[in-house]
Amino acid sequence: MPSPTPAGHRYETDYDRRRLRQWLAGEARADGVTRRRLLTLLAATAAGTALGGTRSVHAADGPIVKLLPPEWFIARGTNAETRWEALRGTGHHTPNELFFVRNHTATPVLDADDWRLRLWGSGLRGSPGEDRPVEFGYDDLRALPAVTRTAFVECAGNGRSYYTTQQSETVTGTAWTLGAIGVARWRGARLSDVLRRAGLSPYAVDVQPRGLDADYVSGGESLGRVRRPLPLAKALDDVLLAYEMNGEPLPYDHGYPVRVLVPSWVGIASIKWVGDIEVSAQPLYSPWNTTFYRLYGSAYPEGGSAPLTRQTTKSAFELASGATFAARRRHVVHGRSWSGAGAVARVDVSTDGGANWRPARLHDRPRAGTWTRWSVSWQPDAPGATQLLARATDTAGRTQPDAAVPNTQGYLFDAVVRHPVSVV
Repeated sequence: MPSPTPAGHRYETDYDRRRLRQWLAGEARADGVTRRRLLTLLAATAAGTALGGTRSVHAADGPIVKLLPPEWFIARGTNAETRWEALRGTGHHTPNELFFVRNHTATPVLDADDWRLRLWGSGLRGSPGEDRPVEFGYDDLRALPAVTRTAFVECAGNGRSYYTTQQSETVTGTAWTLGAIGVARWRGARLSDVLRRAGLSPYAVDVQPRGLDADYVSGGESLGRVRRPLPLAKALDDVLLAYEMNGEPLPYDHGYPVRVLVPSWVGIASIKWVGDIEVSAQPLYSPWNTTFYRLYGSAYPEGGSAPLTRQTTKSAFELASGATFAARRRHVVHGRSWSGAGAVARVDVSTDGGANWRPARLHDRPRAGTWTRWSVSWQPDAPGATQLLARATDTAGRTQPDAAVPNTQGYLFDAVVRHPVSVV
């Protein structure tokens, strides 16, 4: 049964409907999105209410700069998924060298000395255009008051493969298991401080960061550089322009010299290698909040759901798939659970394929925006195959279901994952 929709989620859905209508009235701007597409989205949101400057110095030889040892990562084209067994014993924060990589194209190798962040658009006082932007250099950003925040970044498609392997659903996209997530201690300037210093207008409604990676080509069409608008309320809340990760300058693959960090939201919102930010007095659209990162399928309106914002609730074991355990010996099984809607309040674990459940011991004080580590002891009686299951409940009242509602692009998988192991 669906959990109640938190007030913040209702705001985000209402915001999307409102700005679609503003576009129809000529009060919004769509960048790279056709009129036909937006009309479809407008009809879908009405139905949904009833249904509930800097250049790249050079590129790396491959799409990813850092080393990808096979015992740490599963290589997936321009992406790299972290193996959960590699996280065992690493502590709360994911080491930079183990952090997953999600790239639309290839990692650009940039020089902080050349980097500039341009802020422009009708949402700034004086309405400077692209020819008269407000600019910040790397040292300018570091001179602003710094904030440190522990938060996860997670791809919206994390867990996508389980739509197929557990639910026999056909979906498109990278076949992530559960390793498209990492938690880091991020340090940077508040986006709100940068916006106010740039001269934020009282009429601003949307903020759209854009990356400095190469243009993304989909279906033979160039969609430009990755960009996705944020409502001003979110931009002024907890969003960072991060330049450090776990006490070090951002690695190239994770956004050096500066990236956007949008806590608890799908990873596409946390634009890497940010180079400019449009601040607009009109609602904005890009392919990354219209064609992509909406939910499509029989459970959703024809034009898709509202743009994805907050992440779902998930759990993972710090084990390889098919791990072996000795019978009649005591073992301690470890894992982590997280949610975009609140802190993880409880985790229940089954060691017999879901027949029986018991609470896990939580090792972290539950906090929003990050995961909670947990463990449970287990002494299997006899050899054979079984499945381990973990089910988290967050402070917003969301509990992982037995099955996720499918969507064609395989986003936001939140069901309990059946982790196969063998007892010998």
